[in-house]
Amino acid sequence: MTNNNYKEWKKIAEKELKEKDINELNWDTPEGIRVKPLYTEDDLKKLEHEIGFPGLPPYTRGPRATMYSNRPWTIRQYAGFSTAEESNKFYKEGLRNGVTGLSVAFDLATHRGYDSDHPRVVADVGNAGVAIDSIEDMNTLFLDIPLDKMSVSMTMNGAVIPVLACFIACGEEQGVDKSKLTGTIQNDILKEFMVRNTFIFPPEPSMRIVSDIIEFTSKEMPKFNSISISGYHMQEAGANQVQELAYTLADGKEYVEAALKRGLDIDDFAPRLSFFWSIGMNFFMEIAKMRAARFMWSKIIEEFKPKNPKSLALRTHCQTSGVSLMEQDAYNNIVRTTIEAMAAVMGGTQSLHTNSFDEALALPTTFSARIARNTQLILAEESGINKVIDPMAGSYYVESLTSDIIKQARALIKEVDDVGGMVKAIEMGLPKMRIEESSAKRQARVDSMEETIVGVNKYKPTEKQDINVLSIDNEKVRVKQIKRLKDIKDSRDMNEVNNLLKKITEACRSSELNLLEVCVEAAKKRCTVGEMTEVMEKVFGRHTLSSKTISGVYGKAIKHTEKINKIDVEIEKFIENKGRRPRMLVVKMGQDGHDRGAKLIATAFSDLGFDVDVGPLFQTPEEAAMQAIDNDVHIIGVSTLAAGHKTLVPLLMKSLKNNKASNIKVICGGVIPPKDYDLLYELGVSKVFGPGTNIQEAAIEIINII
Repeated sequence: MTNNNYKEWKKIAEKELKEKDINELNWDTPEGIRVKPLYTEDDLKKLEHEIGFPGLPPYTRGPRATMYSNRPWTIRQYAGFSTAEESNKFYKEGLRNGVTGLSVAFDLATHRGYDSDHPRVVADVGNAGVAIDSIEDMNTLFLDIPLDKMSVSMTMNGAVIPVLACFIACGEEQGVDKSKLTGTIQNDILKEFMVRNTFIFPPEPSMRIVSDIIEFTSKEMPKFNSISISGYHMQEAGANQVQELAYTLADGKEYVEAALKRGLDIDDFAPRLSFFWSIGMNFFMEIAKMRAARFMWSKIIEEFKPKNPKSLALRTHCQTSGVSLMEQDAYNNIVRTTIEAMAAVMGGTQSLHTNSFDEALALPTTFSARIARNTQLILAEESGINKVIDPMAGSYYVESLTSDIIKQARALIKEVDDVGGMVKAIEMGLPKMRIEESSAKRQARVDSMEETIVGVNKYKPTEKQDINVLSIDNEKVRVKQIKRLKDIKDSRDMNEVNNLLKKITEACRSSELNLLEVCVEAAKKRCTVGEMTEVMEKVFGRHTLSSKTISGVYGKAIKHTEKINKIDVEIEKFIENKGRRPRMLVVKMGQDGHDRGAKLIATAFSDLGFDVDVGPLFQTPEEAAMQAIDNDVHIIGVSTLAAGHKTLVPLLMKSLKNNKASNIKVICGGVIPPKDYDLLYELGVSKVFGPGTNIQEAAIEIINII
């Protein structure tokens, strides 16, 4: 495009704008990237990256030469709920209807290394995932599913050693040697310390566990991916796409260095590393992020001088965004998931899970899961997207965006490197702080209507939605699991069990023994996930995390509106009447570590003028009640995402009553099926807030409640 052509275009465009300047069409993304209304070939002259060819370093256009034109992406269904029997039925249904790889979701009790009979997990067994206590559950989970033919992905980090051990042992009891197992174990503990919080052990022994798994799988399981370095949960926690990219690659670099210190050669394990991205609603940003990731990872690994070019290739699984799913006007989520799935495919993913539209309400039903699955099948078989390799290559806009993302992500990685690497940065709280700031700013944009969410803050529906949701009888599942545990313990050889548990203890204390290798042996002899975790905990300790929140970010980002004025007036009235500010305790009960909602509420309400306390993660209802009484709060805000509300909230209300503190009001927020609202109100809950709630409107309601 010549300069004269540009001038001619600008003249016509500004005439169409009717007196406005063309620069008013510029847009700043949440990442701080300036997006112009027009890109030209001149923008391709200043790129940070090489476009190159698919299947060749630096792999910007994809890790395989032919990509989907030869073989489509793997269609995965991330699922797991209730018992192993129920999950097995669900998997088989999916496999009959187009699923080509399994992706296992575990319940929170399993994630945190507790057997189903542990007193701290009364609300968590079988909720938000499948309960796995031993190899017997794993055998049932994969009954009649041949593990030598099926790729299995497992989202597991905290209890990764005993769970992977049970999987390997399950394969061997099927007659499948571990060398033939294919799939991925997430095994990304750094991300847990940063955002998701389903950790068990402190950082140092946790990194030792990661290295043990990389070492064992590189030698014994050549077809299995030893780690899935995950940005997904960062974006779910509020990270923008540049933060997700930078911190995930920095995590990956840390894992590579840990494996090299173990004595492994870079080419021994780098080809089996994989990544996991969240795909949100900024369509072109997500495509550019994935292309930038491949280029940047190739350059990072290049520093370690690999001889195998496959070591430089970033392969990835993607999942459509959970945080973009809204309770209000929930069928809109089908459209959102379709847009996100298209971005993942256009960005060159190797496998994909599409969320079900009802997941802002509860676990997906068979009906909603089928729609989610068919979304991928339609893209793969009807759209023609898979006929051309990397169709976005050479796009003036996409290549420029890719370049801008690389530039900003490199700056964040340098910040991490400058403090001594990702472990040091996490200990300092640096990534967590940046992500929480991003989350607060985004919420302020939505509350101020600077960012539109259709059906939530604009174009709100007038008719009531009637959506059938899946409900799990948690107590029934727990009783069944406890009986199975008892049967296992009654039938096994306790001498063998005790000897193997002692061997695990020895392996924890000695770097000469590989923990995964020992635990596979223990799993075969029916040692449980909880038992294996407990003996490791005695050596390593169980990690705790202090609940810190940022302040001022939401308040600075929010527009001054009539709602803000009203909140100020109402708080002043409250202070006049009560002699102090309204005081709230925000709690997460049970083993759910997803604390984005809790942190966001605490930050925003503090900026709006409330006194806010935040309870530690993994509280029992009794502990939460006592903290509320000790801190003399007016109201408790219960944040829940993992379906434990029907067990935990009644126990909280009972504990308040037993301690003569029923005057403390209780509200609930998060993923709660609307049909459960009445049950909570009958218990005495004052208000239930679903996903997408406007924080300013909620603040006014809460002041009126107390």
